[in-house]
Amino acid sequence: MILAIDVGGTKMAAGLVAHDGTVVEARRAATPQDADAGTLWKTLVDLIEPLSQRAEGVGVGCGGPMRWPEGEVSPLNISGWRGFPLRARLAARFPDLPVRLHNDAICLAVAEHWKGAGRGVADMLGMV
Repeated sequence: MILAIDVGGTKMAAGLVAHDGTVVEARRAATPQDADAGTLWKTLVDLIEPLSQRAEGVGVGCGGPMRWPEGEVSPLNISGWRGFPLRARLAARFPDLPVRLHNDAICLAVAEHWKGAGRGVADMLGMV
């Protein structure tokens, strides 16, 4: 199962997703407003901890901008994470698992094309 993580300005969400796209378990937590990097990181770790034992990989969608290939994020709506090494932190937390990070809008479009409104079409536009 994949540990799927969505980092947003008002909420953080995480779920275990089977290889066929079925969400097996999901959790969410409010994103602390005006929090520092450590508080934001602790909120995320507390959210994902109960799901982590069954994960075979980690996928993260987060607002940008972000720096590639380092995986540093600076979401415009989360001021405490400027240049935050999100991918590196998750890779250290899950050293034996692949960790992938991308812009949340790209993640939304890919998911909609795979399992949602864009399913079965050759061309699709996703707008955030």
